[in-house]
Amino acid sequence: MLKRTMYFGMIFFVLSTLLLQLSFAQSGRIPVRAKEGMVVSSHHLASQAGRDILKQGGNAIDAAIATAFALAVVHPSAGNIGGGGFMVYHGIDGTVTAFNFREKAPLASTETMYLDENGDVKNRSNHIGILAVSVPGTVAGLHLAHERLGNKSWQELLTPAIKLAEDGFQISYGLSRGMRRVSNRAQDKFPSTLKVFMKNGGENYEAGDTWRQTDLAATLKRIQENGKDGFYQGKTAELIVKFMKENDGIITKEDLEKYQAKEQKPIHGTYRGYDIYAMSPPSSGGIALVEMLNILEGYNLKKIEHNSAHYLHLLTEAMRRAFSDRAQYIGDPDFNPNMPIAKLTSKEYAAELREDIQMYQASKSKAEVFNQISESMETTHFSVVDKDGNTVSLTYTLEFGYGSGIVVEGAGFLLNNEMGDFNAIPGRTDSTGIIGTTPNLIAPEKRMLSSMTPTIVAKDGKPILAIGSPGGRTIINTVLQVVLNVIDHEMNIAMAIESERIHHQWLPDVTRFERYGFSPDTKKMFEMYGHRIGYRGSQGSAMGIYIDWENGVIYGAADTRSYDGAAVGY
Repeated sequence: MLKRTMYFGMIFFVLSTLLLQLSFAQSGRIPVRAKEGMVVSSHHLASQAGRDILKQGGNAIDAAIATAFALAVVHPSAGNIGGGGFMVYHGIDGTVTAFNFREKAPLASTETMYLDENGDVKNRSNHIGILAVSVPGTVAGLHLAHERLGNKSWQELLTPAIKLAEDGFQISYGLSRGMRRVSNRAQDKFPSTLKVFMKNGGENYEAGDTWRQTDLAATLKRIQENGKDGFYQGKTAELIVKFMKENDGIITKEDLEKYQAKEQKPIHGTYRGYDIYAMSPPSSGGIALVEMLNILEGYNLKKIEHNSAHYLHLLTEAMRRAFSDRAQYIGDPDFNPNMPIAKLTSKEYAAELREDIQMYQASKSKAEVFNQISESMETTHFSVVDKDGNTVSLTYTLEFGYGSGIVVEGAGFLLNNEMGDFNAIPGRTDSTGIIGTTPNLIAPEKRMLSSMTPTIVAKDGKPILAIGSPGGRTIINTVLQVVLNVIDHEMNIAMAIESERIHHQWLPDVTRFERYGFSPDTKKMFEMYGHRIGYRGSQGSAMGIYIDWENGVIYGAADTRSYDGAAVGY
């Protein structure tokens, strides 16, 4: 009898523990709650790594660095040390700043480096192959953020990533599919990739297998010991340069030594009494987001039914105008010192644009005006809040999923293919998706234009929302809709992220709907306004945190569009 009682008692204890754990897990549109800190990223192991740093006394910057390096191990499709990105920070002391670690074009780059004798891009060479690789910025950017605002030692922040790389972790179904794709892309061209992404260089990894990355662990240890010099100088730099020479690449020792990340002011705007802080150029995200919010501030969106035909019409018209300006004006500020940022983000300019919007009739996008380059959907975003309320919003990328698909021999990490984000054909802009406007033409040491939109929303001097998403050119509109969902429609962070989305980018003149979730009647009425509809399976994968200062609760939500994402708090 006693044994039976103990047996059932043990079962009750296990079930109770599981239920308790589940009560703190995200479930659909119910966010994760925490009191002390939160990390939300595209992989649960990376979120846990960042959360653990918070529990050990680290601040939001420390946790962001640990999360970013962990993602480089467990989320290789976009997590990286071979790519670049942007970070926006809002401290509880009022410090608001941003870090620009976007990649740069190599010194040997030229404006027409990808063109054939007919002036066309040769074999997608700006996206595919070794010449598509730009100088990585991630390690320099994270190191600069740590120097400026970090609390714990740099060495401690690399430890979780090194442990994951050395000890290995269990591969998910989503990762196994991605590894198979990148191995197929590499084929016999890059044995260094097959060495990392296939067992014994020839067998596919399956879900449930343990993946260990010894070369990557060694690279991370050099970064751990020597900071950014452990990447841009020394053995890692030698491996990169050697690999470039052997494969007809153009990145040199000088390129690596000259790379510098930058601290800069984010774009600042306001929306219905809230402060909006988002990334400044070479990201177009902050400018476009603020421009669209300024336009939409002139409408009472709260009274318009969420995702009704009329609501989607107004969003589409705001998107159309912001993306037109994006293509015309925005690029690397070091090469475009006269960008009209103040005008584009002003309330007055938004009022002018709003006057041209017909309340029940779609505008038309004309190909002869401007278009924009195509950006990959594969990026990753994460958000962090520490016990004091310091907040980080960080988005970084390799460009395509798994970047170039090229692993540096002996170094264990993937290289980006970000050169494809430049305008490859000077002067050619047409409705097929080619853009040749001047601000984003290729030049040595220039940073390519981006749509990444890490964003922090604040109220009364305190951060309340950290949000961002992958998704290439859809990123800006994904962030826009989450912000509107929180502010205008008072949704919790999980509902705001899970809600269906649309995307319009000026050209092609089509509003793309997520295929499921919008009613047939809504779509029919939307078309009656004169809009064209296209479809996509899903849009973005937002990772967000909302801080309820009044009740002392932090809410986190990982978009269920992400296979391995998780919000982890304590």
